[in-house]
Amino acid sequence: MSDEEVIKRRLIFDGDGTGDDRRFNLMLKMITKFINAGEETPEDAQQRYDKILAQLSMIEHARRRSELVTKSNDEQLLKYQKLYGDYEDKIHDIKKEIAKQRIELEKAKTIKQNRIEYDLLAKQISGEPARTEMNRKLISLQKQLKDLGDEKRRLVQKLAKRKKQFHVLSTSANQLQVYLDEDDQTIDINSSLDDVNTNSPEPMSE
Repeated sequence: MSDEEVIKRRLIFDGDGTGDDRRFNLMLKMITKFINAGEETPEDAQQRYDKILAQLSMIEHARRRSELVTKSNDEQLLKYQKLYGDYEDKIHDIKKEIAKQRIELEKAKTIKQNRIEYDLLAKQISGEPARTEMNRKLISLQKQLKDLGDEKRRLVQKLAKRKKQFHVLSTSANQLQVYLDEDDQTIDINSSLDDVNTNSPEPMSE
């Protein structure tokens, strides 16, 4: 038997450290005493033999108990590993669901914001006149704009005409002033000639 096997068996017998290894050592001592015992009565030998069997039974019971505990621990370990895997999967699914719900929340916020803006816009639109009224006002304004444009063109033409008339009148006035100045000069010349004629000596009579 190798040292490893011996250590394994000792660990099995020792169990959870509750004295199984001590019982095994005690049984070995009892067997050694039973073998090395000298002459004794059959009753004493039977008594020693029964004690060895009882001790062996206790050791065997401890071994079975250790095996059962080990098996139970292994089963619990597998169970916990399975539970751990299940919880890991659930956590992963919950994280995915949280991410999905977060996206849905952002969409809901956007929809809510759009709805608020829509309501505000609808209130503003409801305060404005109807489209037919707007079209009627637009047509009226377009007509007024056209009339104003026509009036502007008419006034511009009238102003141009008045400018031409004023230019003609100014030219005529300037020409008339020239004529008047020339007439004044002619009158002055004639007056001078008359004065000369008046002051000149009368011709002598024969």
